[in-house]
Amino acid sequence: MLGATGATGATGATGATGPSPTTATIDPGVLDVGVERILVVTAHPDDVDFGAAGSVASWVKQGIAVMYCVVTDGDAGGSDRSVARPDMARLRRSEQRAAAAEVGVDDVVFLGYGDGRLLASIELRRDITRVVRQVQPDRVVTQSPERNWERMAASHPDHRAAGEATICAVYPDARNPFAHPELLDEGLEPHTVRQLWLMGAADSNCFVDCTDVMDRKLAALRAHASQVGDGANLHELLQRWMGGNASAGGLAPGRLAEAFRVVDAG
Repeated sequence: MLGATGATGATGATGATGPSPTTATIDPGVLDVGVERILVVTAHPDDVDFGAAGSVASWVKQGIAVMYCVVTDGDAGGSDRSVARPDMARLRRSEQRAAAAEVGVDDVVFLGYGDGRLLASIELRRDITRVVRQVQPDRVVTQSPERNWERMAASHPDHRAAGEATICAVYPDARNPFAHPELLDEGLEPHTVRQLWLMGAADSNCFVDCTDVMDRKLAALRAHASQVGDGANLHELLQRWMGGNASAGGLAPGRLAEAFRVVDAG
């Protein structure tokens, strides 16, 4: 059972209305009890670092094992047309591994799907289900499959496809022995994920205080130089964006938070 307390809405990073939970907020500390392994599934390199790197750093600090599964190699990223797309993919894989290391994560898997062409296909569901059964996480973190009209960038089609396929992997695929029977042939038994956390959701109900690990989040984001350049504006951007999240979650003035929609998936 997920414990909850009250919360109010706030202004987000761009001046638009920030997360306004339609339900009571959930204490993330309560949810962390008994969690040993977390799997984060995202569409692109850098998605986890914009959405959850502070939380990841906090979880790792608590002794929780965190693994990343990145669905695409991000080969459509960046603005330099002189860079061959296979070279960009290799660079972005390297950047993501470096970013992961900044928050204490050393297990990163890339599924190699095409950037900008992602669909929540049965093949993608199978491949994510494979990773879920391999990792056997207590919690899966992924991107919201719903469009957020307050934050268009969070609603990239690849994000929504990755989120939808991951949710299908969590329920019902990973726990159903008759879903993707070839996985049983690989020796991968069914696994039930207890918690599902969604990034970029319009109706966030859980706010993780990341104030004390902001240096790690910034370091992770700056590792993605092909996407953020020198990262000169990141600090100001995150202060506004995450300050709005913290206010929405009822945290004290001056605190910074990442926002999630938490679903009991057990």
